[in-house]
Amino acid sequence: MTHPAAETVIALIEDGGTAAFAISGAVAAMRRKLDLFGVLVLGAVTAVSGGIIRDVLLGSIPPDAIKSWQAVAIALGAALLTLIYPPLMARLRYPVRVFDAAGLGIYAAVGAQKALAFGINWPMAAALGMITGIGGGMLRDILSAEVPMVLRAEIYALAALLSASVAVGAQALGLAPLPALTIAASLGFALRMLALYRNWSLPPRHPDT
Repeated sequence: MTHPAAETVIALIEDGGTAAFAISGAVAAMRRKLDLFGVLVLGAVTAVSGGIIRDVLLGSIPPDAIKSWQAVAIALGAALLTLIYPPLMARLRYPVRVFDAAGLGIYAAVGAQKALAFGINWPMAAALGMITGIGGGMLRDILSAEVPMVLRAEIYALAALLSASVAVGAQALGLAPLPALTIAASLGFALRMLALYRNWSLPPRHPDT
């Protein structure tokens, strides 16, 4: 059983992932010159969609993001702050992708842990964790009229899968949920950021190959 203090830290980490995804969605909306409503909507959609998809697939109805106002409130708050203080985002080289990478690692690990708690076998728990990580970013890109990052040659879904798989493996080894989440999320984030800064990518496929 997880210690109450550890549960609180895990919840805070998940809230951090929500805020990170919301910021990535808000920055993407601002780059598309959307209005205030568009920025808030894209931020919120990016932040909560992955968790909603996971919960629907797990049969956890209504999803956590709908049962509680907290996730949506955090997402809207983070999106609004991004809109009010855009110079903070301008200091980062890849603002959307940096915050997206943070949310990706955290949500993938959290998603895998929740799937395991529902009794899902480890391969599908890892897959659900990956879906949790990439779901919000996919909808953000679709609503921004862009090809989703997960469908490009970039290392994106692979980073989410790494985070989810480490979370699953850590639990199998008996590691406590908090250190397991921390390690898994950090590794997923690190892989995604290394891929960005070193231009790592999967080889693209062409019709004539």
